[in-house]
Amino acid sequence: MDFELSAEEQAIQTRARELAAQAAEEAARLERQGAFPAPVFSAWAAAGMCGLALPREYGGQGSGYVSYCLAQMELAQVSPSAALLVHLNHSLVGMALARFGAPAHKERFLPPLARGEALGFFALTEPGAGSDPGGMATVARRQGELYFLTGTKNFVTAGDRARFGIVFALTAPEKGAKGISALLVEPGATPGLTISPPEERISLRGAPSVTLRFQETPVPAENLLGAPEEGLKIALTVLDGARVGAAAQAVGLGRAALRHALNHARSRRQFGQPLAQFQAIQFKLADMATELEAAALLTLKAAWLRDQGRPFGAAAAMAKRLATDAAMQATVEAVQILGGYGLLTDHPVARLFEDAKAGQIYEGTNEIMRLIIARELLKS
Repeated sequence: MDFELSAEEQAIQTRARELAAQAAEEAARLERQGAFPAPVFSAWAAAGMCGLALPREYGGQGSGYVSYCLAQMELAQVSPSAALLVHLNHSLVGMALARFGAPAHKERFLPPLARGEALGFFALTEPGAGSDPGGMATVARRQGELYFLTGTKNFVTAGDRARFGIVFALTAPEKGAKGISALLVEPGATPGLTISPPEERISLRGAPSVTLRFQETPVPAENLLGAPEEGLKIALTVLDGARVGAAAQAVGLGRAALRHALNHARSRRQFGQPLAQFQAIQFKLADMATELEAAALLTLKAAWLRDQGRPFGAAAAMAKRLATDAAMQATVEAVQILGGYGLLTDHPVARLFEDAKAGQIYEGTNEIMRLIIARELLKS
């Protein structure tokens, strides 16, 4: 059993750490404002970090998913919002195109994603269909060489500024969830599409989400991703891999909370000594570090399994569940260690606390992760 990173993985981790350090001050300012982290994302793109595990022939770096997760762990420490945007491009839209796209799709859509020149969106969730895609109501009716799309998608990250994205819709409603297809949609060239203002939320405000409303919106039939009625397979396959990336983001976020808690415990004095000298504080720090280390190892194992072409769905669900819960607990304890300072809205720990909660919800709630894990256990 070898826990050493390859030379390439070490180089990517080091480069990501350097880039994150360079962006830290600007990222902190943008995070305080809840502003879109364009400079951070652009710096990541300029360094070739937006397409780490995407195919080299389509603008990516052709590295493994372990490398991608190592980089995300660094970026999420300074800008969880930028990490989510990179993740959206890379592991949701990018990986879906790389796995299921026709050559024409890959040539047209993948390079701008992989190079960070454009954003994509992934529109699966609806007001009545979140964890259960079988409740989907959006319909795509084919007529000749066009699909006409009607329905509503919400919580669509970057849907207001993305150049294109993937919309899941029923093309055979009588089949229920087995009648879902995936369509590539370009908002700028699409009539019949209404985009709401960004949704007000407490988490990851720098990566805004919107509601997309389609009313007989025409989409070329050639924009069908994969085969007809293959949409559920595409969504579930992509989400399996993306959950590993989501776990990596959570590890980075949790590490940032631990760092702030450590710094405060060392510098803050009470009863004549630093907080760090109190056993109650030391125990909190020890538990935070242990849980985050375990989450990092499980995340990298899931990424390694994926790189090896081995089954990784259960490991991905375990990593996502453990990492996001560990990040949430780390931010809770960080707020406790900082006391009143941790409740100030302009303090990084307060924002990390808010951002951590989103990780337990998106890309499958942690309750769904437990169901996936249990089903795998019961199969064996």
